Amino acid sequence: MEVIYHKADQYAQKYSSQQDELLQQVEKNTSANHPHPHMLSGQVQGKLLEMISTMIRPLNILEIGTFTGYSALCLAKGMQQNGVLHTIELREEDAATAQKYFDMAQPTANIQLHVGDALAIIPTLDIEFDLVFIDADKVNYINYYGLTLPKVKKGGWIIADNVLFHGQVLADEIKGKNAKAIQSFNEHVLNDSNVQQVMLTVRDGLLLIQKL
Repeated sequence: MEVIYHKADQYAQKYSSQQDELLQQVEKNTSANHPHPHMLSGQVQGKLLEMISTMIRPLNILEIGTFTGYSALCLAKGMQQNGVLHTIELREEDAATAQKYFDMAQPTANIQLHVGDALAIIPTLDIEFDLVFIDADKVNYINYYGLTLPKVKKGGWIIADNVLFHGQVLADEIKGKNAKAIQSFNEHVLNDSNVQQVMLTVRDGLLLIQKL
């Protein structure tokens, strides 16, 4: 089941601010060379992430799932001048691609790339985060949430991507491990009295979560 109405998505792209040259390059090269280009946030979601970050003005950001660097570059635009974005990528090839783009950012974004298993890396980060973006393997969303929420400051934010999972969570009978994992995550957050949340139907679904 596909939940993105493509004509509306194209319309939204037309009436949203355009990407800068670097983001255009990341999207173009990812689409041309990566076997899974659909994993990239893209223009509309990327601009939304940038604007949310700009409204929050975070000092410390954590991203779980770097991919080719697009979303990190968007989020970094809203950071305070001395802010730091920590991003974690499991795949070395994608991490190397992302680092290339981070090095090209002007002005240079303060992005620290960690390569490896996020479940092992997150506990080593003794940092209070203003904003966390979860966009990695779906079966570990609840685990990532559990590890990061204690590190988020009171009033801080977590954004989880793909919470509609291609519309599969809307089915009468949810099938597939990833769709089931996302449904469990959505239920988990819904029942967490430590947060408030709103689900946005942008692209494949974003869940905005604020720590109370």
